[in-house]
Amino acid sequence: MTITQPDLSVFETLESEVRSYCRGWPTVFDRAQGSRMYDEDGHAYLDFFAGAGSLNYGHNNPVLKRALIDYLERDGVTHGLDMSTTAKRAFLQTFQDLVLRPRDLPYKVMFPGPTGTNAVESALKLARKVKGREAIVSFTNAFHGMSLGSLAVTGNAFKRAGAGIPLVHGTPMPFDNYFDGTVEDFLWFERLLEDQGSGLNKPAAVIVETVQGEGGINVARREWLQALAALCERQDMLLIVDDIQMGCGRTGAFFSFEEAGITPDIVTVSKSISGYGLPMSLCLFKPELDIWEPGEHNGTFRGNNPAFVTATATLEQYWADGSAMEKQTRKRGEQVEQGLISITEENLADVKEYRGRGLVWGMEFHDKERAGRVAHRAFELGLLIETSGPESEVVKLLPALTITPEELDEGLSILARSVRETV
Repeated sequence: MTITQPDLSVFETLESEVRSYCRGWPTVFDRAQGSRMYDEDGHAYLDFFAGAGSLNYGHNNPVLKRALIDYLERDGVTHGLDMSTTAKRAFLQTFQDLVLRPRDLPYKVMFPGPTGTNAVESALKLARKVKGREAIVSFTNAFHGMSLGSLAVTGNAFKRAGAGIPLVHGTPMPFDNYFDGTVEDFLWFERLLEDQGSGLNKPAAVIVETVQGEGGINVARREWLQALAALCERQDMLLIVDDIQMGCGRTGAFFSFEEAGITPDIVTVSKSISGYGLPMSLCLFKPELDIWEPGEHNGTFRGNNPAFVTATATLEQYWADGSAMEKQTRKRGEQVEQGLISITEENLADVKEYRGRGLVWGMEFHDKERAGRVAHRAFELGLLIETSGPESEVVKLLPALTITPEELDEGLSILARSVRETV
């Protein structure tokens, strides 16, 4: 691919130095459809990033776009705070009928602010309010958001340092396989809980990702999640599952915890819940936990009605037919796994491990800087992939759930070439 030098001057002179993704992908994107993005010069890029998981159904999905355009053209309510609207009613009813009831999940639905970290903040506040305790337990390499409460339960040292103040009331514990299977699950955690001299304040809740996305695609085993749920019940702690990136079908089932057969007390959802990349988040919790006072947690943009419209259309289009979407995602995931097996066999000395579930996969290299070089070369060859892990040592694959088998093969071929051509 021949890329002319784009005009980045206004971004470099006016936009803050905090910008990040644009540094790895130095072009100016103009349009996108399905699993491809196009820059202003017309160059096409196959997207294995999917808006960091907010575009599970691809860019400008035509079914969702039609629903959105129709709603806007009839002057449907755009901004509604938490007023009752026809768009919100349609979403709530559809979510109940197609997601909650079929899975026998009893949750109440809360609309916090429209981002994932808003959902996490509301979950933490509610857990503390219900239990009357301030401590929250999280896990090594966790990522839960960039606002202060969410950062306090995030593991990444670089992101935590950005807070500028002490991050308190959060205690990290080892994630699944942190000690490579040499230590019994939750041995340290439960010992601290039961030892009156441990110094660990009784936690209100435990927050966990079933697959740590930003942490390096660390996949929790079904048995580990079941044991965690049992521990929380024994010790009178609420279990919060952060399903912001791994929910909405990313791992196969609509919720990533379904495979483990557990029912968390609180679940946070965002990213692809709107289906179209529009800001929206949910905090779901068991009815007995709904002790909020009116207005005790609010936000100006918690009533993003265009997002309700596309979310409803998404559920009707992709989740009304039982397990069809889940089966397709698992099949696509098997295709990715086979591609990663081939790359690993070709580069046995370089690839440390590959891991994943559904359509989220990671490939880790012995050389921790290799992942960044692979991602850079992939961009030059027309593939958008990011890195993850505490030292950006993992190449992260996050294609849309609607990607075709041919597009997957094309992207995996570019990835294989990128690995070959970097050292």
